[in-house]
Amino acid sequence: MKIAVPVMDESLKMAGNAGHTPYFAVFNLTGGMFKSFTLEGLRTNPKAAGEDHHDHDEHHTCDHDAGDVEHIKAHDTMADTIEDCDYLVVKMACKNTAKSMNNVGVKLQKYNGTEALAPKILTELAAQFK
Repeated sequence: MKIAVPVMDESLKMAGNAGHTPYFAVFNLTGGMFKSFTLEGLRTNPKAAGEDHHDHDEHHTCDHDAGDVEHIKAHDTMADTIEDCDYLVVKMACKNTAKSMNNVGVKLQKYNGTEALAPKILTELAAQFK
């Protein structure tokens, strides 16, 4: 199983907004009752190319509707980047991110905790990945 986490950089600090993250850290999940996560690598988020890479917080909203074809296409391109993943862990994801991920079969897993680093977040959420 593969799980993507939106991160700011190689430090693996989770980004607050999945749609504006500069990178996705992709982890492989192994094990049954005792799960372990191995970092496969970082993938650049094409939707965020050219953006200022500050951390958009969870309160940033996406008010683009289905009529904004270019914006929707950007979300779809982002989803294509991690379409081989089973889950995307999110603090926040707009309706367009959710729809694009659903279209490629990636499930969203909400994270409400306070941990900052992706490996520790995955350990907290381990029981949710089935």
